[in-house]
Amino acid sequence: MIVDKDGVTFARTLGEADAVGHVPMREDTLFQIASMTKAITSVAAMQLVEAGRLSLDADIGAVLPDLANPQVMVGTGAGGKPELRPAKGPITLRHLLTHTAGLGYFFIHPEVLGYYAATGMPEPGSLASIKMPLMFDPGESWEYSVATDWVGQAIEAVTGQTLGDYLAAHVTGPLGMTSTAFRAEMPANSAKVHVRAADGSGWEINPAVLGGGEFHMGGGGLSSTAADYARFVRMLLRGGELDGVRILKPETIAEMTRNQVGPLRAGKMGSAMPELAGPYDTFPDQHTGWGLGFLINPEKGPHGRSPGSLAWAGIFNSYYWFDPAKGVGGVFMSQIAPFGDPGALAAFGALEELAYR
Repeated sequence: MIVDKDGVTFARTLGEADAVGHVPMREDTLFQIASMTKAITSVAAMQLVEAGRLSLDADIGAVLPDLANPQVMVGTGAGGKPELRPAKGPITLRHLLTHTAGLGYFFIHPEVLGYYAATGMPEPGSLASIKMPLMFDPGESWEYSVATDWVGQAIEAVTGQTLGDYLAAHVTGPLGMTSTAFRAEMPANSAKVHVRAADGSGWEINPAVLGGGEFHMGGGGLSSTAADYARFVRMLLRGGELDGVRILKPETIAEMTRNQVGPLRAGKMGSAMPELAGPYDTFPDQHTGWGLGFLINPEKGPHGRSPGSLAWAGIFNSYYWFDPAKGVGGVFMSQIAPFGDPGALAAFGALEELAYR
């Protein structure tokens, strides 16, 4: 889908929602949007900042005791036991929203994978899976991480609601995103996650479901449709309002969409588990920044994206962008693993080029 401030300007379905059962894709097909959840959770957090219930720069440990008095991993001792030291300062909500808290992901960072190997690999979807020592002091670097899962926990802590209930009441519900939710099981007619067969003969289905588990993953648990996410993108293009419903103040959107990480370069990711996600860098030739929830390209993109546009993605090769300068954006949904699939990226690039013709 391609959108502008006034509506959807292009929509098309291609291929199959299930390439093994040969189920055609539909415009209302449900996808696991994975890390595209992060932008929605970030918007919810900023609503609470507007209301004075969360602070961007206070010690988040007062809200989330698990993040109080953080420890930095400096090496490993006998038997692989982690060696830790106190962090130089506290973690803040701004650190979490900008992935500068010092946290990581087990499938990206060998340090985190090694920590879990030494202390016990947690169950996927458990709270233990987002608990780890820091890789660096808060604010000193940018590394993609479980930080937005902790943002979701902060939302729950100050509201007394589950993240899903808060979103339904204050973000997805008011925006008319009726298909967007945390789901422990995906409906039979939803898009399946596809993996190429090792022998190159076709596709296999990965049964992974990200919306279940012990908690609502603010960093990756939502499922949604292209049409729903297009409404979210249009709200961002319109400065926080859609169809007469205001989600955030214009000045809050302006804060979210400016570079928050100064001289740090954001967006480049390594890989500890290439079967899930290989090394990735959207704009390897640019000093990309990060807002409060989004990647920012400081120069024009190769497919027409203006400087200062914002974007991100989900691990099953779903992508979005929005361009405040031109007033356009787009949503590309697919369900393929691992992340960074060349064909999916080429198709997303073609969609973006179409938007700027």
